[in-house]
Amino acid sequence: KVGWYNAVLQPAFHLPYPDDTLAFVVLSTPSMFDKALKPFVKKERLKIIRDPVDQCVSYHLSRVKEKFPDQRVDVMFDYEILPSRKPKFLAQTAAHVAGAAYYYQRKDVKHDPWGEKKIYGVCIHPKYGGWFAIRGLLLFPDIQVLSLEQPAPVDCVSTEERRIELLEQFNFHWQDGRYRDIIEVKERYSEEQRAYFATPPAQRFRLLGLTQ
Repeated sequence: KVGWYNAVLQPAFHLPYPDDTLAFVVLSTPSMFDKALKPFVKKERLKIIRDPVDQCVSYHLSRVKEKFPDQRVDVMFDYEILPSRKPKFLAQTAAHVAGAAYYYQRKDVKHDPWGEKKIYGVCIHPKYGGWFAIRGLLLFPDIQVLSLEQPAPVDCVSTEERRIELLEQFNFHWQDGRYRDIIEVKERYSEEQRAYFATPPAQRFRLLGLTQ
């Protein structure tokens, strides 16, 4: 429910919908690269290429909208920002309140070792660890779900020591991706997918067989 999200944020970040409005958080799993992105690029032969992943997600979510011709469906993407430069929605907060992934933050550590340093939080999925992404939000403004019960996200990094390790790795060593394996995972990105995301954006087209 939109109200679960709004309840944990300052008014400046609230979504402009009634509290009982139904919303879905959209995640991409490790298999997205092979099952969605590569077929999309091959089939669509993108005329104008901006970011193939964003375009792929946009394509698939637009197809979801088409499945509900009699419903208003609003879509927000993780990369969209408002004129104020604020993101349209805070993806990790949305995933946490929906019960999809646990958003580990500095406040989840009792004895903070970082002093004045800025520490960013990170979501961990109980099945995929850090090998997933939050791609968007589907909102159904005409559907009010008064009796929907809020599921708690799975606290899969439950010890103080592991939480400190997770936030250390994410904030100071994120490039090596070790934070993604803070728990035992069922599936990881393929070598090809890792290479794709490790490549500077302007050079990624070549990896997908695209020319700019």
